[in-house]
Amino acid sequence: MMDLALFLNHDAYMLADATLPAADGGLLRRNLVIAGGRIAAISEQPPGAGLPVAHLGGAMVWPAMADIHTHLDKGFIWDRTPNPDGTFMGALQAVNQDREAYWSVEDVRRRMTFALRCAHAHGTQAVRTHLDTMGAHGHTVWPLIREMQAQWAGRIALQAVSLAMPQSYAGEEGERIAREVAATPGACLGAVLMHDNATPEHLERLFALAEKFGCGLDLHVDENNVRGGTALQAVAEMVMRRRFSLPVLCGHCCSLSVQDAPRQKEIVQSVADAGMGIVSLPMCNLYLQDRQPGRTPLWRGVSMVHELHAAGVPVMFASDNTRDPFYAYGDLDMAEVFSQAVRIAHLDHPFGGWWQSVSVTPARWMGLDTTLRAGNPADLVIFEARDMNQLVTRPAAPRTVIRHGRVLDARVPAYTELEQPAP
Repeated sequence: MMDLALFLNHDAYMLADATLPAADGGLLRRNLVIAGGRIAAISEQPPGAGLPVAHLGGAMVWPAMADIHTHLDKGFIWDRTPNPDGTFMGALQAVNQDREAYWSVEDVRRRMTFALRCAHAHGTQAVRTHLDTMGAHGHTVWPLIREMQAQWAGRIALQAVSLAMPQSYAGEEGERIAREVAATPGACLGAVLMHDNATPEHLERLFALAEKFGCGLDLHVDENNVRGGTALQAVAEMVMRRRFSLPVLCGHCCSLSVQDAPRQKEIVQSVADAGMGIVSLPMCNLYLQDRQPGRTPLWRGVSMVHELHAAGVPVMFASDNTRDPFYAYGDLDMAEVFSQAVRIAHLDHPFGGWWQSVSVTPARWMGLDTTLRAGNPADLVIFEARDMNQLVTRPAAPRTVIRHGRVLDARVPAYTELEQPAP
């Protein structure tokens, strides 16, 4: 790709002959005028005189991306504490071991910063992280995330979720967690819910705290392949019974795909009726689910994203874990997430508007408007690709990130930075 920095070091300029993805999946050849850090106009008219022009030759221009489900406090510990066998239980044990041995405030801050630098360089402008809210770490991580929010303001809109088992919200400890969450801008209450712990008592307590402290919910739900019941149905029913008006996002929802067909249809409709959102984590779940020694995995661990989308449910995809025992790979790159989601969940033939599931839709859920329209901030990603097939085929190809109308001078950090001793 051309060195756009040579062309765009101006307060006003034109991006000529860009390919823009439309909400219906169409591709539009347009010219964008950028001025004062915003999109001043989007037009079919050819470039006029008076503005510097960068001719893109049909290169795709996306809005900046949003990663709505990550685990920044766990991230990038693989080199020191890998998953011994690639299983879910192996991941739990390895993370618990690493947390006890290494998770000082300095260690977590350094790894969070590394992760955010990756996301920023790849063109992401909003990140939501789940934070292990347990033990000593559960007390120190919330002041730290507020510090990180302030430090990254203007570069990445950072939100957080308390990750705990539902029983953790009982009594004064539950009140303490909820107060920490409520004191953190944009934060949500979260819990790990399965078919056997999403009891009415646990859900009543969680929803009551969310209502009392004015927090939305962002839940880990049914990250398994258990048949014969889901926590997702219980959550949807609780939303409707309490007429809960705050946002409720459910992540994973893997076991939905192994229920019988009538039950699947009923659950999908309940989620739609409750106004909930779903975030699928296809890379992590493909890595963890149905892993058994010496046997080929027989399912993908992906939720019913097509059926949920068809029912009107906002469906999103996200990074989840990155280079930690829950997922050995990943780099906080939403182009990679989109490319892998297309392959794993068959988001092609046609591609439709699925590109929004890693950009406009999660950004909107996080309170941001990133649609490509005149008046919005010029926070853009220019891909070398000219269509979706090229983008999915080469998600790691060169790209140019524009923030506030200027080319971003940022590179992903080297892994060797994490090998240095903490200051």
